[in-house]
Amino acid sequence: MIRISTAKRRFGKYVTLVAGLEEASLKETTKQLKRALACGGTFKNGVIELQGTHAERVKEVLIKLGFKPEQIEIS
Repeated sequence: MIRISTAKRRFGKYVTLVAGLEEASLKETTKQLKRALACGGTFKNGVIELQGTHAERVKEVLIKLGFKPEQIEIS
């Protein structure tokens, strides 16, 4: 199950968190999400952190990358 959520960080900044992806594809998936959403980000401890609120768009991009829609949950 891939979970997409939004969190508020220091100084009022928002980040979109993507958890539940395989460790092997984490680096490449992070690159593709950053490129598609035109935002910065990183991956730490198996979680992708993207700058800004992009929950709906992340789901669309993950589906285009070949992930199944039934496995993606926005919370």
